Amino acid sequence: MTWRASILTLFPEMFPGPLGLSLAGRALRDGRWSLEAHDIRAAATDRHRTVDDTPAGGGAGMVMRPDVLDAAIGGVLPDGDARPLIYLTPRGRLLDQAMVRTLAEGPGCVLLCGRYEGIDQRVIEARGMVEVSIGDYVLSGGETAALVLLDACVRLLPGVMGAADSAAEESHGAEGLLEYPHYTRPADWQGRAIPDVLLSGHHAEIARWRRAESERITKERRPDLWARHEAKQRGAGGMDGHPAAA
Repeated sequence: MTWRASILTLFPEMFPGPLGLSLAGRALRDGRWSLEAHDIRAAATDRHRTVDDTPAGGGAGMVMRPDVLDAAIGGVLPDGDARPLIYLTPRGRLLDQAMVRTLAEGPGCVLLCGRYEGIDQRVIEARGMVEVSIGDYVLSGGETAALVLLDACVRLLPGVMGAADSAAEESHGAEGLLEYPHYTRPADWQGRAIPDVLLSGHHAEIARWRRAESERITKERRPDLWARHEAKQRGAGGMDGHPAAA
């Protein structure tokens, strides 16, 4: 079954954008996933195709109307469609690799890209939207966030990446560690040599070095991820049934 993505946006011309290139673009052309961008303004009923109004209670900016959004959603997400409806917003749950894997394993998703000050809370509640953020910062709209979320999901779809190990060993994989450093030719570049162990041909030693580097980098750069990893190891009894190292 093709993984289906539908986008609700005021700027459908922003899609597929970079998703039409490289691995995602090839997978799109091969039919491994599909992408439809729908103009929210098409659901407006007045002659000016109005989609927003002033905020109740006063304040700066404009708010997207619930009646227009609900009509737009209904045209894309009919009854019986099992895809989650996701609203990209800075106040949402932070997107992480676990969420990405869950979405990639499902039938697809419908993404609502807000603009202005946001959207009316009532349509969020009525439609049971999942609010998702890609980081602790504010964008001009949800379109860029939608591109990020879709790129993260599409690369995990079967057959999109050439090597299955690439997804298993990269940052934020099953163990939650950051990825080890990578090297390639030339062996010596500007006086900087590739670590000897990587040229040794000893696969077990290379695996140990990579593991140690992943742990070191995670401890140094993301102590929050390291603490989560240690807690998971303690709960599972450590690697290969042995207690986790202190």
